[in-house]
Amino acid sequence: MNYKNIFKILSLIGITVSVIFLLDIAVGVIYKEHFEKFLLYDGLFFVINLFVWLLLKNHELNLKIKESILVVNLLWILLGVAGAIPLVLYTDVSLASAFFEAVSGFTTTGATVFNDIESLPHIILFHRSLMHWLGGLGVIVLGVGLLSVINPTGSLSLFKAESTGVQLEKLTPKIKDTALSLWVVYFVLTITDMLLLKFFGMDWFDAINHAFSTISTGGFSTKNSSLGYFTDDGIVWVTTVFMMLSGINFLAHLKMYHKDLSGYRSEEVRWYFLIFLALSLALTVVHIDISRDTFYDALKHSSFTIASVITTTGFATIDYGSWSHLAIAIIFIGLLMGGNAGSTAGGIKIIRHVIIFKTLSSEMKRILHPNTIISVFVDGVKQKERILSSTFGFFTLFMMTVAIVTIYIYARGYDAMSAISGAFALVGNVGPGFSLVGPSDNFAFFSDFDKLFFSFAMIVGRLECYTVFVLLSSAFWKKF
Repeated sequence: MNYKNIFKILSLIGITVSVIFLLDIAVGVIYKEHFEKFLLYDGLFFVINLFVWLLLKNHELNLKIKESILVVNLLWILLGVAGAIPLVLYTDVSLASAFFEAVSGFTTTGATVFNDIESLPHIILFHRSLMHWLGGLGVIVLGVGLLSVINPTGSLSLFKAESTGVQLEKLTPKIKDTALSLWVVYFVLTITDMLLLKFFGMDWFDAINHAFSTISTGGFSTKNSSLGYFTDDGIVWVTTVFMMLSGINFLAHLKMYHKDLSGYRSEEVRWYFLIFLALSLALTVVHIDISRDTFYDALKHSSFTIASVITTTGFATIDYGSWSHLAIAIIFIGLLMGGNAGSTAGGIKIIRHVIIFKTLSSEMKRILHPNTIISVFVDGVKQKERILSSTFGFFTLFMMTVAIVTIYIYARGYDAMSAISGAFALVGNVGPGFSLVGPSDNFAFFSDFDKLFFSFAMIVGRLECYTVFVLLSSAFWKKF
């Protein structure tokens, strides 16, 4: 393994992130806040990364898949530290809490350690949202575009290591063009969402922060009561729509730009919307029975809530954790779903559920008809055994990780609902769970060690298990 490759890539991305962090400083200037500490820190972060880059500037990169995997894992730790230091400088949280918040930001989990978000300075509120936005489509995907300038052959392996979903798909001959095109789509959706939120009554600062959090399916808000702070129904519906759009494979949006709607006709997208509609209507009926709200109000809150959990965004308009057990059960089903592969959403992903259920169905048929050859098809394409085994392997690793986190939280003395929902919320990058970690609560009461443990759980979920667990294999550290 060539460690010069690893340090050169990390320094390049570190330089990029430090330049983007200048937007935080600009917010501090605009709102006349003390930005000097942030500027000093960002300048130091830039200089350190630039120094490493200059030391290795003559080193020719040839990034292999093993090095890419290690880069991606180290990157999320680097980002956690880089994003945490401004939080330590401007708030009274510990370094462990700040690291948790930063990892939650970059992994788009949206779990927070702050009790009073509205008391935070604008520079920190924007910093939290910016971390979401950068992490949403993946810092590595952004890095692929920059990396291709210096490493045309290695960028594909890096993209594979970071990208989420069942299998990698690219629409252009060069992977860097696909990555940059995805960022254009990402940017357009963000701007559109921001303008609509402003139109329906948000000020510019709230609009850009919530647009960052929505398109990244992150969930950090500038208000203690999240979207429940805003009274205009237009804000709720716009956010619902853009959460759902952000939960769709971004390659489908990119195909639409090229006048190809096939991405929206996939089985995954159809099941995605069918599940959303079914859960939204079911929750609406239950909500009417609980609250005696009108059908419209119940539908508004229920649709928003299901969109929030199914896309792993984590916004809330109301404290759904206080609803009936049946309502919580419906919401929990949404929490288990996840968005589309290739989207900014976390979780298990709809396509994996489709493959798992089709595989189980084919096995049932094989039991009844042993001599029949039965294959699994998705969108008319026969799925290879490698895809099926990878899907079941991921599901096993995901559930195993959730089980470990659940046992840890429960062993620490917390109730079963907090443990189970908290584990799914962290590993699935959802944010809020139920009970002690519900939508009106936060993770501040956990110990510093707990928060560090949870931070790595979020990273495992963000990198979809394999990329992290492969490091535990002795084969990874041997030559291959």
